[in-house]
Amino acid sequence: MNIGCHVSIAGGIQNAPKNGAEVGCEVIQIFTRSPQGGKAPELTPAAVKEFKTQKSNFKIKEVYIHAPYYINFASANNRIRYGSSSAIRSELERGNLIGAKYVMTHIGTAKELGHKESIKKTVEMLKKTLENYNGKTLLLLENSAGAGEIIGDSLKELAEIIKKVNSPSIVGICLDTQHSFASGYDWRNFEKTLERVDKEIGIENIKLIHANDSQADCGSNRDRHEHIGQGKIGSEAFQKVVSFAQKNKIDMICETEAPGNKKDIETLKRFRDKK
Repeated sequence: MNIGCHVSIAGGIQNAPKNGAEVGCEVIQIFTRSPQGGKAPELTPAAVKEFKTQKSNFKIKEVYIHAPYYINFASANNRIRYGSSSAIRSELERGNLIGAKYVMTHIGTAKELGHKESIKKTVEMLKKTLENYNGKTLLLLENSAGAGEIIGDSLKELAEIIKKVNSPSIVGICLDTQHSFASGYDWRNFEKTLERVDKEIGIENIKLIHANDSQADCGSNRDRHEHIGQGKIGSEAFQKVVSFAQKNKIDMICETEAPGNKKDIETLKRFRDKK
């Protein structure tokens, strides 16, 4: 398994591999557009070619794309729902251009439609998003911290959505350690929590891990990332998470702030490489 972090594409997507290599990344995660919204910058043939050259030069093994933050497949507003679908389809196509392995997305909120109808709409919109899609870049759903009525704080809920969409283009989840901890999955009690995760979604469906410690308490439903070993999850639990990821060949991405993200990568590598 490989370790990396989210990196900037400031100045052009072709700069991302270098930005990753400077903090010790073996894999990188990027936005291909502004996460807040607006038109996506064009990925010209020249930019794509340069990106692939730099990826090779800096020995970046895989590229992962994080979808924009505004995605809401369960909005009562048609424009938001269809805009979310269009954005994810676009990210998958853009991922194909640059050779990304996965696009990961949050799902949205059940605040407007209620839980049952929200799940129904989410499944409907995901099916629409993936209609006639046959690219190599695949989609992952990411678990949430659970504030408000956010969909996907429960892995059981994500499993239900994936099963109902029933598409070869959604291959599983990106498991965020901080979001899951905030949703009541206590990684300090590792074996019991892993058993619960396996029961709810199946370990084989975890395709990527966002490795973030937590400023917030377990079960608090607060999305607050912290550097590895400095939060409430702690170093001991992360050693077990890394060992699990290594055993199952699951890459890990830190989403912590610079410059501390470099140390986070070093810490995770030390856990992985210890004899």
